[in-house]
Amino acid sequence: MAEKKQVPLRLNEKLYNEIAAWAEDDFRSVNGQIEYLLTECVRQRKKDGKYVGEEIDVPPQFDLH
Repeated sequence: MAEKKQVPLRLNEKLYNEIAAWAEDDFRSVNGQIEYLLTECVRQRKKDGKYVGEEIDVPPQFDLH
């Protein structure tokens, strides 16, 4: 297995909490969930031939009520 690179990452608290909840639902660590999501994004990019979605600059809206 290839050695993994360490990457410092800063997330706002709301986004972190959303990812943490999702990770718990999927029985993953937060780090594992982020790696999974990035892997899926790269896989989708290779499939579609697109680098990013059309709405990449639109800030995410979180309904945390």
